[in-house]
Formats: sequence, structure tokens, C-alpha cells
Amino acid sequence: MIELIPLLMFAAVCGLLMFGYPVAFTLAGTALITAGLGIVYGAFDAELLRAFPDRLYGIMQNGTLVAVPLFVLMGVILERAKIAEDLLVNLTKVFMGAPAGMAISVVVVGALLAASTGIVGATVVTMGLMSLPSMLKQGYSPKLATGTICATGTLGQIIPPSIALVLLGDTLSNAYQQAQLSAGIFNPKPVSVGDLFIGAIIPGLLLVAAYIVYLLFVARRSPGKAKTAQQQPLEVWPLLSSLFPPIALMLLVLGSIITGAATPTEAAAVGALGAGLLAYSRGALHWAQAGEVGRSTLQVSAMVFAILIGASLFSLVFRGYGGEELVTSIFHSLPGGVIGATLLVMLVIFLLGFILDFIEITFVVVPIVGPVLLAMGVDPIWLGIMIAINLQTSFLTPPFGFALFYLRGVAPSSVATSAIYRGVMPFIAIQLLILCLLALWPALVTWLPGVVQN
Repeated sequence: MIELIPLLMFAAVCGLLMFGYPVAFTLAGTALITAGLGIVYGAFDAELLRAFPDRLYGIMQNGTLVAVPLFVLMGVILERAKIAEDLLVNLTKVFMGAPAGMAISVVVVGALLAASTGIVGATVVTMGLMSLPSMLKQGYSPKLATGTICATGTLGQIIPPSIALVLLGDTLSNAYQQAQLSAGIFNPKPVSVGDLFIGAIIPGLLLVAAYIVYLLFVARRSPGKAKTAQQQPLEVWPLLSSLFPPIALMLLVLGSIITGAATPTEAAAVGALGAGLLAYSRGALHWAQAGEVGRSTLQVSAMVFAILIGASLFSLVFRGYGGEELVTSIFHSLPGGVIGATLLVMLVIFLLGFILDFIEITFVVVPIVGPVLLAMGVDPIWLGIMIAINLQTSFLTPPFGFALFYLRGVAPSSVATSAIYRGVMPFIAIQLLILCLLALWPALVTWLPGVVQN
């Protein structure tokens, strides 16, 4: 019975979260209660808890995680300064004469916004408030309009630089070092957040391109669902002045990481500073709003690190009960070897995406299954991108997808929930197709990081 305690711990956490208890306290509380009972009955070594302060110190000393509040600050500034709204208005003018022009502009702006915030809820809500009323007014099908917005909002999971990739990169780096040390490799090869960023570029572009191709197909096959508005005269200078600075800022942040000119943390600092200067120069952000921006950044950052602390305690107790050995034995007993184990992990993460956010899954699930899969020979960069797109698909899947709930909260009452559910189905199929392509040709993920490293 004792060997099943790790699985019972995991099931207890999932059950408590479904009742709405805070994630950080649920993780830490479950771990402490389980450890306490184990100490009383002699099933858990209390000395293991002495490692927890060292883990907290390691979190404090982790320079990569400093990028999280900086990227959050960058996204909050760009959102509050209405820069994304300016992008949408001007790009809509560019694509106005094209079939499904407004929907395409939503995809492009949503991808840029996803790159700056990396938070599904923020992107879906922002795009829903800005573009959904205009798309419905222009005559778009509610299914196509809501599906486009929801799918675009989830791009924040995969398009770098995003918070999801920062957290996944740091977690997978630790898991990869642990897997190599367990294999007797005492000079472990590092895996950085920058590697994950580079590996996400091709899959991210494939997703955006696939969305646009689908919208063009719908516009040509069923013109009534995706209206083509009349082309309007373009004023070149106002267009460039609104498009160039934010796009240049995002390219600067990502380019500095890819070329090795800056670490993700340094690039995040440049991005946050650049976003602040850009917003201030446009008169879109005043000192009176700085307090609100700071509070929003603090709330999101505090949530992330509170969950990380709770997850660290949970994983410590989980391993103390032999959870890692249990997972290893389960994976090795599965038919299909590493393929069967990977499929099982992907399925579990997909289902957990219905009830857990990407932060919880990154801090709780990945440290448990990551070292085992990586020790079986799975490439860490490929695994990270697969997990990111898998979660992106989960957040889009009815009836529990987070993106659907976010859009339902801001959509007009005239838009039926069933229309939102039906609207995302083609985009779910597109994401599953991309997942299959990455599974069949892992080089779509691993080729570019190898080129950059060499």
C-alpha cells in the first residue's frame, strides 16, 4: 500500500483543485499532511524535509526565473497601453481587401500579442473584447469568429518568447541534468530556455500559417462565413509608425536570445524597458497608471512563484515515497517502450489541461515524468515543444478548455456557447495535425537549435 502513496497524492491534488482550492496551498498542504502521516507511522523519513530550504534557496538563486516577472511586465504594459489594439486596427486595413482579411489580421495580431504576454487568458480576453464585436458586425459566422479568437489566444503557449516556454525550459533543464546524472554522465549537457525558444519557432510559424490557410479555404468555399470587406485607402506613415515599433521590440527580444547576445532574463529586461518607453512615447501610459501595471505584474508573478514553492515541496515528498521509481517502473512496463510511455504522458497532460493551468502542469507533472522520459532517450527540446502544443490543444478542447471559458465571459449573449464549441473544432484538428507532424519528423523542432548551436 505504501508504494501507491505517490499516486494517491497526485489524485488528491487533482481532486482538491477541482473543488476550487488554491493551487499553491493545495500542493504544499497535501505534501505536508502526507509527510506528517508518514512520519507518525514510520513510512517517511523526516530528514528528507531538511532539503526543502535548499530548494527554496535554489529558486531564489535561479537567474532564469527572473525573466518571468519581466516578461509579465512587458505583456501588461503592451496590453494596458492599447498597443495591441492599434496593431489590430492597422493590420485590418492592410488585409481588408483579402478574403477573410479581418480574421487573418486577428491571427497575426494574436500571434504578436501571444509572443508578448504568453498567457492564454490575457490574449483571449483582449482579442475577444477588441475583435469579436467587429467581426460579428462585419458579417462573420459566430463559429468562425469565436474559433479564430480562441485558437489565436492559445498561441501564447508555443510562440516565443512566452512565459510558458520560460518555465518549461527551466524545468526541463533540471530534469535533463537529473536524467544524465542518473545515467552516470557527470558532465551533463545543458538545455537552456533559449534552446526551447529556437525549437518553437518553426512549429509556431507552422501553426500560424495553417490557421491562415484554413481561413482562406473557408472564405473561398463559404464566402458567407468570412466576409471580404472593401479595401480602404492606406496611409503609409501612420501604418508604419504603429506597426514597426512593437514588432521591432519583439524581434529584438527574440533575436537577442537566438543569437546569444543576451540571456532570456537580459532580453526580458530589455523588452520590459522597451515596452515602457514605447508606451510612454505614445502617451498611452502615464505615471498614474504605473501603480496598476505594477500590481498586475506582482499578482501574476507572485502566483507563479507561490505555485513553484508548493510544487517543490510536493515533488520532494513525492520522491521521498519512491514516486520516481514507481513512475519509472510503470513506463518501462508499458508496451511500445519509449513510444508508449510518451503517448501515455501526452494523454495524461492533455486530460490534466482541463483542470490545471500550464504553470501547475509545468511545476508538478513535468518534474515527475520528465527525468524518466529523458533517461529513456527522448530529446528534451522536442519534448518541451510537444508538451506546449499538447497543452495548447487541451486549453482549446470542449467542454473544459480554459480558452473557451475566457471567451464565453466576454462574448455577447447573442453568441451561443455551442457556436464557440463548434467553432474551435477545425483548429483543434489543425493542432493535432501539427502534433503528428512533429512526432513523425522531430527535426522540425530539433533542426534549428542544432544549426544555431553549431
